[in-house]
Amino acid sequence: MSEEKNQEPATEATENQEVEATTVVEEAPVEKKEESAHDDFDWSIGKRSTQSYTEEEVKEWTEKYDSTLSSIEEGEIVKGKVTAMTSGDVVLDINYKSDGLVSLSEFRDTPDLSIGDEVDVYVERQEDSRGQLILSRRKAKLLRAWDAIVDSYENGTIIKGTVISKTKGGLIADCNGLETFLPGSQIDIKPIIDYDQYVGKTMEFKVVKINEVIKNAVVSHKALIESDLAEQRDQIISGLEKGQVLEGIVKNLTDFGAFMDLGGVDGLLYITDISWGRINHPEEVLELNQKVNVVVLDFDENKKRISLGLKQLQPHPWDVLGDDIQEGSTVKGKIVNIEDYGAFLEIMPGVEGLIHVSEVSWSNQPVNAREFFTIDQEFEAKVVTIDREERKMSLSLKQLTKDPWEEIQTKYPVESRHKGEVKNLTPYGVFVELEDGIGGMVHISDLSWTKRYSHPSEFTKVGEEIEVSILEIDTESRKLSLGHKQLEENPWDTFENVFPVGSYHEATILRKDDRGAIVQLPYGLEAFAPIKHIRKEDNTMAEVDEALTVKVIEFNRDDKRILVSHLRYLEDIRREADDQVKAEKKQERDETRRTIKKQASKVERTTLGDMAAFAELKDQLEDSDEPKKATAKKAEAKKEEE
Repeated sequence: MSEEKNQEPATEATENQEVEATTVVEEAPVEKKEESAHDDFDWSIGKRSTQSYTEEEVKEWTEKYDSTLSSIEEGEIVKGKVTAMTSGDVVLDINYKSDGLVSLSEFRDTPDLSIGDEVDVYVERQEDSRGQLILSRRKAKLLRAWDAIVDSYENGTIIKGTVISKTKGGLIADCNGLETFLPGSQIDIKPIIDYDQYVGKTMEFKVVKINEVIKNAVVSHKALIESDLAEQRDQIISGLEKGQVLEGIVKNLTDFGAFMDLGGVDGLLYITDISWGRINHPEEVLELNQKVNVVVLDFDENKKRISLGLKQLQPHPWDVLGDDIQEGSTVKGKIVNIEDYGAFLEIMPGVEGLIHVSEVSWSNQPVNAREFFTIDQEFEAKVVTIDREERKMSLSLKQLTKDPWEEIQTKYPVESRHKGEVKNLTPYGVFVELEDGIGGMVHISDLSWTKRYSHPSEFTKVGEEIEVSILEIDTESRKLSLGHKQLEENPWDTFENVFPVGSYHEATILRKDDRGAIVQLPYGLEAFAPIKHIRKEDNTMAEVDEALTVKVIEFNRDDKRILVSHLRYLEDIRREADDQVKAEKKQERDETRRTIKKQASKVERTTLGDMAAFAELKDQLEDSDEPKKATAKKAEAKKEEE
């Protein structure tokens, strides 16, 4: 068709040229020239009767032709009109010099596509190797979808999408052909557990995050709901007033309070504002979806916070407290709070009294409130003081019973013996309770006459029964001094005669440290041996449970202290052995002197008998000298050999 259009102006041009040529020939001046063959041939005419144009004409016609076409660039999205449809392709006219072909598979989302419809297409190439225009509807859709996503992210516009599948942590939504991620936390303002119910649904979203590099986006449906709620919240908050009573629905219960839905806006009902009495959790008073009237205590338009109150709709219990509760009256209640200094007894919701630790028992023994009281434990107490204006009350447990110290002198005279229960152990003694409110301390030094304890736990333990003697009564300070060793006579008067300084005794090592050892003497008496005094004869240290013979080196009756030494015992043994050897030698010398003196006294003159006696004595002396002479001879012989 285009060739036929181009041939028509060429034919007309040929005819015109022939006419002009004829005219030129007719009007030419009569001049005689040499004529040659083919002089009348028009060399500008082609073999197909076409005619070439001048440059100006070509430029003019090209501009006219280009003005009828659209100017497109590669990578541009343009409108295309469906001009024809085949079994596999769609022909699109984009008002360009040639039409484009797009695969019919890219129009599966528009089954009703027909000739004359307009669609957006992406120009991939203006002309390929075959001169064909390359278009893509799929890329056009993705680019349009990405532009919509970017616009939603930057300007907050709303886009639509269809949830196509479930994935880890959320859903996949198709937004105009582009897959986006919908986190589970962004589906709704309430927690969603079942994600399958949303698959296949078409929803509206706001884009909350994009990645330009990989063309990925995160969308949120919750943001739309919150924006709608924010508008409602602004309207409600603008009409709020302190003290206003509203109807709310319990939306959620937490440890610190309850969240109330006030019809599009949430308010917080703190646990302390639910009841005048103490509660451990809001669920003790409220339940989910319960309708409750609440009063507005405070609100912050900027932070969108509303503080609500429930107990404020009722009068304060102290304002309606009966006149029968006064000083001296008896009340009943349960423990609702425990502190180090005492416990609070609730006699009615919102009305509490303090039971101080000093008002628990008549005893002076300190009371541990956290061990004595337990939450919800019920007690009967006496009102000591009450201040209705300050809403304070002090209570007492011990004043419901008679003060046992009023009869202390009669019931527990000095030197009397009693049995009591061990209530407490301290590093310096044992606290023994004789009866409720009456008790005293047994000092660690008054536990035994003979044993020294590092801690009272070595002697007794809490809960055991122990017999004591009353040593002293202090009525003003309400204190008793007790003793246990005083139940027996003081044995130290006798010990002074049994264990005098310098005496020897068998002892067993009980304990040992770097300073020395505690040893047990006869009659269960304990003594101390310094560390250097338990060194044995082989120069090693004695160990625990080893028996030794010791010497008493110090006895202090007043301090009830005995010092002993095994080393001194060994020294005495060595000294005695040396003295005995010396005595035996001295005895031998004295005996020899007496013999010689006796013999000398008999000599008055020289006789044959005397000579015989002297000769015999000489032989004895020579016999005693023979070993010495033999030794000397051997030494001389050895020298000669050398």
